[in-house]
Order: sequence, then structure tokens, then C-alpha cells
Amino acid sequence: MIHSTKNQLEYLSLKPDGILEDLVESIWMMRYHADETAESIIVPDGKLDIALLAVENGSFEMFISGISTGPVIKPPFPQSTMMVISFHPIAAEYIFSQSFADLKNNRQKLPEGYWGFCSDDITDFGSFYEKACQMIASKLIREIDFRKKHLFELIDASKGAVTVKELSEKVGWSSRQINRYFNHWLGVSLKSYLNMIRFSNSLKQLKNGDFYPELNYGDQSHFIREIKKFAGVKPTILNKNENDRFIQLSMMPED
Repeated sequence: MIHSTKNQLEYLSLKPDGILEDLVESIWMMRYHADETAESIIVPDGKLDIALLAVENGSFEMFISGISTGPVIKPPFPQSTMMVISFHPIAAEYIFSQSFADLKNNRQKLPEGYWGFCSDDITDFGSFYEKACQMIASKLIREIDFRKKHLFELIDASKGAVTVKELSEKVGWSSRQINRYFNHWLGVSLKSYLNMIRFSNSLKQLKNGDFYPELNYGDQSHFIREIKKFAGVKPTILNKNENDRFIQLSMMPED
């Protein structure tokens, strides 16, 4: 479990095990204890999310979001709690059986009761985690194709620093077929997804103040361009993370 508290931001995260590892990146909670919070920014991480959000005024909502290709500004929600299931992209096919292409850079409100979730589930993270795992397991009704599973394992292992050609050769699946798969289920090409994952894996080094391009970026200029593309700011601004406005950086555990 990852558990961190910074200023008035509390964060808890658990990774499921077993078969769910291939489908879910993490199940997490974020709670703002402050009476006032500034706007936050969420940067792309290549995940699909189901979120439950409760605010102090009593409002509650659930929504599902697709892959984001750029920074998303999150309104301030003082005294709020959010529970989130972050899915690996393969869940689009094997859990939801629906394309997320129309939800790229977008989200859809869900009715209360979706997957059995309601406002009561926002109160206890442990119970939410168990309920989410049980529900996801019940949705998996067929075995995951080995090629697809292997493809995402290779992407994760390489931290996105791998070419489409290399992946195609290693999984025995043509580049054209892989791109068709990504565009159908997620609305992005494989190359775009790889760039997103590589960026996401660069956040740790940026938080630590290391601005030297790693993960096979062409040069310093290429590295800076990619960071600005996905985060909207230069690496030095990400590193400062003033007012904890970049959520993923604020939630990372300290070394």
C-alpha cells in the first residue's frame, strides 16, 4: 500500500494481485482536508478511470473517463473525497466490452448504482477496494489473449521507450493490426500511447530534479517538447509543483 499525506492532501493506493494485475493499475483514494483548494492538474498516464467523488456540500457523482492526451484541469473541491479505479487499457475490451475512443479527453457521468456503487462507498477505502476487486473479477468472463497481455507487459517493462516495430516483432502481431486495436478501443495510435507512457515514467525523475533526458528521448529539446505537450509546462515548472497543483507528482511517495 502507498499512503502519503502532504499538507492537507491525503492519498492511499493499493494494487490488486492475481489476474486483476493485468486489468487494474491501482485502486486509490484522494482526500482534501483543506477548506480551500486551488485548481489541480492531472497529466496523461494512459489509464481508464472510474471515479466516485463526494464533496462537503453533500454532492456526489460518479464518472468514467478515457485516455487523456494532454493536461486536464481539475476544479477545486475543498473538503472532498475521491475513490478511483485506474484500469490498464486492456480492460476496455475484457471488462467493459466497449470502445473508449469517444471518451478520449472526455468523461461520462454514471448513474448512482453503476456496478453497485453509491455514495456510501466513499466512506471507507478498504471496503471500496474489496468491492471493486470483486466486481471487476465478476466482469472478466474470458481469458485474456496472450499476445495482448504480452504486448502491454512489454510496454510497461520498457516504460514506453520501445518502438512499434520492436513490439510488433516480439508479440508476432503486425503494426497495422496493433494500431487498429489501439484506435478502436482507445482512440489513439500505439505510438501516441507509447509517448504517453514514456512521459508518465519521466515524472519521477522530474520530481527529483533530474532534467537529463532518459528513456530514449532524442535530445534535450525533444524531451522538453514532449513534457510541454503532455503537461503544458516546462520540466522546471513540473519540478517546483507549486501549491501541489500537479496531482500525480504530489501523490508520489518521497524517496
